[in-house]
Amino acid sequence: MALYSTDRLVARRFRDADSAAFLDYMSDPQVNCFLEEKLSNMQEALAAVRKKRKEKSQFAVCRKEDDLLIGHLFAMEEGDTYNVGWHFNTKIEGRGYATEAASGLFDYLFHRKNARRIYCYVEDYNTRSQQLCKRLGMRQEGLFLEYISFTSNNDGTPRYENTLQFALLRKEWL
Repeated sequence: MALYSTDRLVARRFRDADSAAFLDYMSDPQVNCFLEEKLSNMQEALAAVRKKRKEKSQFAVCRKEDDLLIGHLFAMEEGDTYNVGWHFNTKIEGRGYATEAASGLFDYLFHRKNARRIYCYVEDYNTRSQQLCKRLGMRQEGLFLEYISFTSNNDGTPRYENTLQFALLRKEWL
């Protein structure tokens, strides 16, 4: 069952059949915040897909034409506010899928879930996600220096990420 759909995409719960496509893009995460979710084999991918299927905040993004998983979104509810994020297969970059999927998610959250505010965090080196936020009409609200660590430096000390916060209000979206 679709949670929402757009012209070319369907957002739905994860299925076991998504495991190979999920492994394809999660075996080499492009940004550090996904390193913890890095997958090495089909067994790990199947377990991760089954875990995500149980989480109401997770959205598998698939092409309508062939139901191929191309990425995923999350929307964590915090009252009338949602913390969102995304991860897409780099092999399909440049085709507008991330913009279309995230725009559909925003419509879903503002219209069907009655969200008042949507925000996200983006690392300062993740320019593709920053550009996506801007295309969605989000504004940068903050820059947190050395905000969080997802990985370590060569000497074993934490490597802290500079993180931007973007946000959008319902009245701005409408």
